[in-house]
Amino acid sequence: MKHGLEALKRQCNSRHPTHQALAAVLMRDLQHCRCYIYGQQAEEHVLLAVLGLQAGSLDYEKFDQRIDFMLAGEIIRDDCVPLTYRLQGDCFSITGRCSMLPRVCGVDWYIGGGYSGKAGDQARLKFKVSIKEVLRQKTKD
Repeated sequence: MKHGLEALKRQCNSRHPTHQALAAVLMRDLQHCRCYIYGQQAEEHVLLAVLGLQAGSLDYEKFDQRIDFMLAGEIIRDDCVPLTYRLQGDCFSITGRCSMLPRVCGVDWYIGGGYSGKAGDQARLKFKVSIKEVLRQKTKD
C-alpha cells in the first residue's frame, strides 16, 4: 500500500503528473528514506531492522520507469521472522509484506540473501519503485 501520493502530486503541481515529473519529485522525497522491517511476536509488531539509503544508489531507470536503490543497516533482533516492512520517505511511504523465502504467496518484497536474519549482521537490500504502479495506485492519504 502506498501513502502520500496526493502530496507528491501537489509537488508536481498536477493531479495527473507525467512519469518523469512524478519520478523527479519521488527521487527528492526518497533522498533520506528509511525502511523498517517488522516481525510479530505474541500479536505485537517487533522492529527487526532499520535500513537507510546507501549513498549514491538512488537511480531513475528511464526506460523501465522505475526508481532503484539500495538500503543497508544493522539487524537489531532475530527472535522472529520478517513479515512486514515500511519504506518511509519525507511524505511518501510504502507498506507491505516481506519474506526471506522465495515464491511465497502474497508477498510484495522478497528480501532474500541480503538479509541473514542474525542480530548484529548488516542487511543490504535492493528496492524498486515502479512509477507506473505508483500512478495506478488509488490515493491512500
